[in-house]
Amino acid sequence: MIYKNSLDGISSEMLNGFFVDWPNPPNPQTHLKLLKNSSKVVIALDDHTNRVVGFITAISDGILSAYIPFLEVLPDYKGKGIGKELVNQMLKELDHIYMVDLCCDDDLVPYYEEFGMIKSNGMLVRNYEMQSGISNK
Repeated sequence: MIYKNSLDGISSEMLNGFFVDWPNPPNPQTHLKLLKNSSKVVIALDDHTNRVVGFITAISDGILSAYIPFLEVLPDYKGKGIGKELVNQMLKELDHIYMVDLCCDDDLVPYYEEFGMIKSNGMLVRNYEMQSGISNK
């Protein structure tokens, strides 16, 4: 497995199979766009198939705050430590930032506590009609 914090050589064709169980998932082209527009990205690349099998992104002001919106590993690659390595590498990328936040479902709280994160409250808005990243307006 190769971990990269750059999108050099990454194409949308390498991004199939993500956003499992999303009713209206982003297509690979939109996925590549969201990776490019993130402040930080770490990808896991299967060096045998040259396929992206996991990724994590962060959005940050570069000074005090960062938010981690996405951590995904392809279903066939789960349980191999790829997600943990992606989180560890992203937290290392953000270790100069005062606050690093993320939102997760309750069943994932213990997973993130392993990285020293603490549970907090959060508020959010979800515009589900925009879930694919493509506007119908």
